[in-house]
Amino acid sequence: MRTHSGTKGARVLAFGGYQPARIVTNDDLAASVETSDEWIRSRVGIASRRIAGPDETVADMAVAAAGKALAGSGLSPADIELAIVATCTPEVMIPNTAAIVARRLGINAPGAYDLNAACAGFCYALASASDAVRCGSARNVLVIGAEKLSQWVDWTDRSTAIIFADGAGAAVVGPAESDEDAQIGVGPVEWGSDGDMADKIYIKDRNSFIFQEGQAVFRWATTALHPVALKACEKAGVDPAEIAVFVPHQANLRIIEALARKIGAPQAKVATDIVHAGNTSSASIPLALSRMIEHGELSTGDKALLIGFGAGVCYAAQVIAIP
Repeated sequence: MRTHSGTKGARVLAFGGYQPARIVTNDDLAASVETSDEWIRSRVGIASRRIAGPDETVADMAVAAAGKALAGSGLSPADIELAIVATCTPEVMIPNTAAIVARRLGINAPGAYDLNAACAGFCYALASASDAVRCGSARNVLVIGAEKLSQWVDWTDRSTAIIFADGAGAAVVGPAESDEDAQIGVGPVEWGSDGDMADKIYIKDRNSFIFQEGQAVFRWATTALHPVALKACEKAGVDPAEIAVFVPHQANLRIIEALARKIGAPQAKVATDIVHAGNTSSASIPLALSRMIEHGELSTGDKALLIGFGAGVCYAAQVIAIP
C-alpha cells in the first residue's frame, strides 16, 4: 500500500476571489422595502452588496474563485488531490458541488466533498484541508467557500434583505516546506458549536427563506467569540500583538468592530469587506483575504487571525501565514 508520508505542517499557497457583477446599493433596496441608506449603514455597516444573476450558480462562482487561487499557487489541476467546498446554499444536494467544480477545473479524480458549517464553513474546511495535508491523505487541497444566499432571501423582509449577498473565495493548501512554515502556516483550529442557539439563524425547509434573530446573534457574537479567537492564537503560539491582520466573518460591521477591540491586537489591519460585499457566509473570509492581497494591503508571512461564525451556531478560528 502506498500513501503520502505526511508533513510537519500545512500552509496556504494562494487565495482567489470572485464577486458577481451586479451591485445592489442601499438606495436600490429602499425602493422596495421600508429602509434607507442611513438606517442600514448605522445598524450593519453595509453600503452595497453583490448579487448573482438568475443563471449564475454556486458552482460557477466557485470555479471562478478557485481558478484564481490555483493560478496563484503555481500548481496545475493535476497537483490537486482533494477539493472541499464549504457552502450552505448548494444548487442541488446530489451531486456535491466540489465534484462539479473539480471536473470543470480539469482536476482528475480528486477526493471531493461539500461541507456545511454555514458562515464558519471556510474555517472548518481550511482546518480539514490542513489536517489532510499533515497526515498525508492529500498533498495539495483546494478549499472553496461559495454561496448564493440571494436565492434564500425574502426581498420584502428588510431584516435579511439588507444583509446577505453572493460570492466565492478559495485557497490552495499544500505542505510546509520548512520548519518555520510548519510553525505558522495553518495553525491549529479552535472550533465548536452551540445547538441551543440553532433557532436564531435557520431556513425552516426548502420552501422557506432565511430567518435571523439579529439581536440575539449580535449579543452572542460580541460576548462569546473573542475568547475563541484568543484560544486560536494560544494554540498557534502567537501573541495577539503579533497579528498583522484580523479577518472575522463579515457578518455585521458592528460585530467586527467589537471583536477587533477585544482581541488585543491594536496594530492589526481589520477586514471590512462587509461594507461593499455584504454577508457572503462561507465565502466572506477568503474573499476578504483575496481582495486585501490583490490591493497590496498584506505582505507574505504576515500572521492573520481568522474566525468564522454563524448558523448552527458553529464557530472556528485559526492563525495562518499570508502566502
